[in-house]
Amino acid sequence: MPSHAPGPELLGTRLRHLLELLDGDVAAVHADLGLSGVRPRFVPVVRALASAGPSSIRDLARTTGVTHSAASQTVARMAEEGLVSLAPGQDGRQRIVHLTAKAESLLPVLNAEWAATAQAAAEFEAELSFPLSRLVGEALDALHRRPMRRRIAEAAPHLLPHRPEEDTPAPRTGHGSPPQGASGPGS
Repeated sequence: MPSHAPGPELLGTRLRHLLELLDGDVAAVHADLGLSGVRPRFVPVVRALASAGPSSIRDLARTTGVTHSAASQTVARMAEEGLVSLAPGQDGRQRIVHLTAKAESLLPVLNAEWAATAQAAAEFEAELSFPLSRLVGEALDALHRRPMRRRIAEAAPHLLPHRPEEDTPAPRTGHGSPPQGASGPGS
């Protein structure tokens, strides 16, 4: 595969491929460690729950830097794997996520994997001309300020109808730079 990337016209395709390479190798490490059923995207949630204790899905989304929908889907998959349990919140509208004994028993190996993955990610970024983690944060912030659909509509006004809601930035959904230490390797 050539080392010189095509232009921005293949950005989405290349980003998906990059994520497949990163997540695929972290998933392979999980398999090597006997962590069947533990996907890379589960680890930031497990670590957040281990640190803060039972939390709402909204709080987990905020802590891990993803949308509420993404956090809800991740928690549902984790519940299927027996890693978390759900209980109704005080007001009945929210669900509170708890680690199960199974997840708690995996914490030592997950913490060791997290540390090794963080070190590997730092070494990977050192090979790049610009830190990928910083670039991803900047890209998410830029898309929050002006979403891609709006950019496409502005590039070809005759192609898409104008949406008045695009005149102001979208509400924050957990995108952008996550809180320090909240998400990282394998997320």
